[in-house]
Amino acid sequence: MKFTSTISLLALITTVTSASSIAAPTPLTAEKVWQVARPSGLTVSPDGQRAVFSLTKFDLTTDKGNADLQLLELGSGKMTALTSHADNDTQPAWSPDGRQVAFLSKRGADQNQLMLINVFGGEAKALTDLPVAVTAPTWFNDGKKILFVAEVPKDFEGDFKKLKTRLEAEKKQKTTAKISENRVYRFWDHFLDENTFPHFFSLDVASGDIRQLSVGFHKIMNLQGNPQFDLAPDGKTIAVSANSSEPPYNRLNQDIYLLSTDGSGKAENITSANQADDSNPVFSPDGKALMYGAQKRLDFNSDNVKLTHFDLTKKTATVLAANVDLSPTDWYFSKDGSMLYFTADDKAKQSLFSVPTQGGAVKQVLRQGSNEQFQLAGPQQFVLVQHSMSQMPEIFLLDNKSRTLKQISQLNTTLQQQTNWGKVEEVSFAGSDGKPVQMFITYPPDFDTNKRWPLLNVLHGGPHSYSGDNFGYRWNSQVFAAAGYVVIQPNFHGSSSFGEAFTASIHGDHATKPFYDSEAAVDYMVSRGFIDESRMAAAGGSYGGYLVNWIAGHSTKYKTLISHAGVYNLMGQFSSDITQNRSEAYGGSPWQNTASMQSMNPAMFADKFQTPMLVLHGELDYRVPVTQGLELYGVLKGKGVEARLVYFPNENHWILKPNNSLLWYREFTGWLERHIGKGATP
Repeated sequence: MKFTSTISLLALITTVTSASSIAAPTPLTAEKVWQVARPSGLTVSPDGQRAVFSLTKFDLTTDKGNADLQLLELGSGKMTALTSHADNDTQPAWSPDGRQVAFLSKRGADQNQLMLINVFGGEAKALTDLPVAVTAPTWFNDGKKILFVAEVPKDFEGDFKKLKTRLEAEKKQKTTAKISENRVYRFWDHFLDENTFPHFFSLDVASGDIRQLSVGFHKIMNLQGNPQFDLAPDGKTIAVSANSSEPPYNRLNQDIYLLSTDGSGKAENITSANQADDSNPVFSPDGKALMYGAQKRLDFNSDNVKLTHFDLTKKTATVLAANVDLSPTDWYFSKDGSMLYFTADDKAKQSLFSVPTQGGAVKQVLRQGSNEQFQLAGPQQFVLVQHSMSQMPEIFLLDNKSRTLKQISQLNTTLQQQTNWGKVEEVSFAGSDGKPVQMFITYPPDFDTNKRWPLLNVLHGGPHSYSGDNFGYRWNSQVFAAAGYVVIQPNFHGSSSFGEAFTASIHGDHATKPFYDSEAAVDYMVSRGFIDESRMAAAGGSYGGYLVNWIAGHSTKYKTLISHAGVYNLMGQFSSDITQNRSEAYGGSPWQNTASMQSMNPAMFADKFQTPMLVLHGELDYRVPVTQGLELYGVLKGKGVEARLVYFPNENHWILKPNNSLLWYREFTGWLERHIGKGATP
């Protein structure tokens, strides 16, 4: 990797609570995980003096979370509640003069509406009362108007009162069938409404007048959430990433459009020459250039994103950092536009980098743990949220000039200090083809090398993802370690953040190299001398569940297995919400090269299943449909293999409700204890 590192060690400054005021530390539990306060939507005021963010806290008695806005003084670290309401307050956006914050909340409505509050005092007031949800508030630089997004029917004519009547009538209809001829018709846990599309609107703050800006622009924008867009400094253009393909959407292709805000709906596709995805457009401060991410492969959706600088006058595109094997995720211009800062997954961490906008060397600004919600607060100052496997999320101020990183929030400090953390070790071992494979090891808080411990091999999903140095609310390795297990998380071949070649190395063969790496990881741990070979388990979710199901037919190392939302039968994955590129990923399909695909299908090796398995799945999982888990469980029971099914009727691919999550952790660790015990033996 070719980049210049400007950091060897940052001075870390934190505020430590007096030891006398902290209770004796205890290991991390699932209950503690749900006590962690979660910051989101961090945004810095125009003068760089303060930040506002949404802070979510959960209540197990109501089984819900509540998010309120917090105001943080960057200099002193003083935090005050800006809002306090039973409904969630999210997506804050500063007014250009720094005196007001627009945000989203229901405040008694059926769906999120646009709200406004003065940061120096006063109550929040509603700016909209629409029959549809409002999202993504963004101020025009004149401070008089706010841009927002709302999904409306294709034939919407600008009359929200008429739309309200229409929607109320539709609710009374007796038919419930979902009808489609599209390839993409549902996503994660919900069916798509094929007659509605996200549209841009502007709201005049003084008069309340609402104007539709994207008339006739009927495009799928971002199925994952808010559209990826930016408003030009002069307010005349919206740059947005939107799908350019037409129904039935046999292949989705995100392109960058320049959409006029004059209400004409005029839009120009500036990336039509690239048949792969283009994403996350960001205007330069002077509005003369645009930065976006471009991918190139059509057969593979995890190739590196390339930072692309687009000159809006010359209509020319230039790739930045072309020789660096990173895949940027978010990027921001410096205030003078001379530098671009970006985050990227970096060898199982999420790091911060910089590169001159006119080309030059990439420099590593920060690499420790996971850094997100990055915001500029001055020429050499940044605000960000940082967390790691042993650190709950907090807000930090990074001074790039003095090379100091200062914790300025105390969101979870007491809980952090009340927790007895297990040691985390990062190692590498020889994997498939002799290539090094990185792995995290989390030890129980009372770990003793002179004793022998049960091993839990946790295999991540994706497969083009990774087990990272971050604080996880699901599959938390510290919770598993505290329960009495040495936990390993190998980033096997196919994992992202280790270079594009490593990520793509399993394309067309999802089983061979990751399985080899998983076996080698266990062999490495056994060679360390403190693992009890008679007490080993493997667990994984999604693709990790696929790997567990593959292990069931190919390995006898383990005393028990756990498969959560695991792919069992590759044939059945063509009922998934996303089927694009599955044929290439599997090396075949039900209609072509079927024998090749079946050779990598765990279901074809069920005759060798003999290891007890816990199967967990959610009914609303459309990525790995629930039939995968039910079929796996049925085969295990039919074959006489000990198995237990945990079925969640109201959960999707992830177990997100607090009490369901606690049950998930209890079932998980209970199954382990039942089959491999817990804790060390002499």
